[in-house]
Amino acid sequence: MSRYRGPKGKIVRRFGTNIYGTPKFDRLLANRPNPPGQHGATHNRRKLSDYGQQMLEKQKLKYCFGVTEKQFRITFERARRMQGITGDNLLILLESRYDNVVYRAGLAPTRDAARQLVLHGHLSVNGRRVNIPSCTMRAGDTITVKDSSRSLALTRRYLEESVHREVPEWVQVDQENLKVVVDRTPLRTDLQSVANEQLVVELYSK
Repeated sequence: MSRYRGPKGKIVRRFGTNIYGTPKFDRLLANRPNPPGQHGATHNRRKLSDYGQQMLEKQKLKYCFGVTEKQFRITFERARRMQGITGDNLLILLESRYDNVVYRAGLAPTRDAARQLVLHGHLSVNGRRVNIPSCTMRAGDTITVKDSSRSLALTRRYLEESVHREVPEWVQVDQENLKVVVDRTPLRTDLQSVANEQLVVELYSK
């Protein structure tokens, strides 16, 4: 299944929660809290079965991080093989994705924009060009911006757009030199999940 590229407002209204964290979607939900579609305004959200709720929680994570079904399955299997709690591991792996770290650091206003920065070669990891958004960032990894006028101008503009976003404690940002250092692997207590990850674990455990 390919990555969703449609209107994000519809996804936010469908889930009834701002999975992207962008303020404009908070305003959208305040003005249009009902699901999208012809009958959205007249129909209450129906109660889901256990399976339906599990699927919903998985979809929230997929859309939030912009991953395909195949990528999500691979990430879950990695989480399952790791020591510790599978649900916690899943969130930590998703948060540690290259494109997500770029977004969290404020080098891009959205995860989609972060993915484009990575894919188009505007960034390097530990001095080497890496253009795979799904790469896992580890403690000590350093992300820098390509020394070109276009890359520098683009990331500085993105930083200005992201100035009010809080940078997580496990990431260190040098805005003057456009450098990001992953201080440590994020902990579950560092993360605010948009979904109930335990229901995702139950879904894949069947």
